[in-house]
Amino acid sequence: MEVVFAIICAVLILIGLVGVIMPYLPGVPVAWLGLFIYAIGTDWERLSVTTIVVFGAITVLALLVDFIAPLLGAKKYKASKWGIIGASIGLFLGIIIFQIWGIILGPLLGALIGELIAGKSTDIALKSALGTFIGFIFGTLMKVVIVLVMAGFFVVSLF
Repeated sequence: MEVVFAIICAVLILIGLVGVIMPYLPGVPVAWLGLFIYAIGTDWERLSVTTIVVFGAITVLALLVDFIAPLLGAKKYKASKWGIIGASIGLFLGIIIFQIWGIILGPLLGALIGELIAGKSTDIALKSALGTFIGFIFGTLMKVVIVLVMAGFFVVSLF
């Protein structure tokens, strides 16, 4: 039966890795779910309760950073309140309108439009939009690392 739980965990971790980039799949939580199922399925012998709780906390943090990173990037590049609001609105609308590309295009266009509404020059507005893109890249890389670390714990637990 342990093999079945290992397969379920491996599949969920792979789905989680894909979900780090796909807009409608919560990648890190799916990978965490795989670890959780495996831990329960092995009666907590392969992965401890502490490990699952720590990864659960990291998962919650990753979810927060996923939404905040583009905004922090915009703020670092001196985006105005309008630019940050635009990036937030752009993220949500971008996913709906542009699907996967909306994750990148939404905050970029939203911050750009927000900065232009605030009366900033095109150059400054573009820098703010670039900041949102950098924030998005940082958030995505962070989630990839988290899922890969989870995968590493899973692989080590197999032996």
